[in-house]
Amino acid sequence: MLEFKYTILYVDDVSTTLDFYCKAFDFKIKFISPDNSYGELNTGFATLSFATKSHAKLHLKNGFIESNLTNKPFGIEIGFVTDNVEATINQAIKSGAKIVEHPVTTSWGQVIAYVRDPDGFLIEICTPIETN
Repeated sequence: MLEFKYTILYVDDVSTTLDFYCKAFDFKIKFISPDNSYGELNTGFATLSFATKSHAKLHLKNGFIESNLTNKPFGIEIGFVTDNVEATINQAIKSGAKIVEHPVTTSWGQVIAYVRDPDGFLIEICTPIETN
């Protein structure tokens, strides 16, 4: 059996990033390594994890493209579902996120908006998709 369990984002400071996600989205810390090089958030279905860029470089010998707010976001996003996109966006911005796209309603009725976290990662905040 194969199961999707977590995503790891490479950041400058794991503790600072965990603090942002706890304040912005009310997540709780699931684990943090004693040296603060790796941490996990309890987000519900899957675990959102963070590792320091220096820690990642130990495993990825050929390097990787680092995320930051100076460059455009990667062609990937983290998605959080909520019943109140506007309130979640406001809390995220108050906690340090940068607005990318204000909330809009799609043709299928879902409300979506985009912010970037302080490390530059793209986050979609949206309502659940209604299925019949």
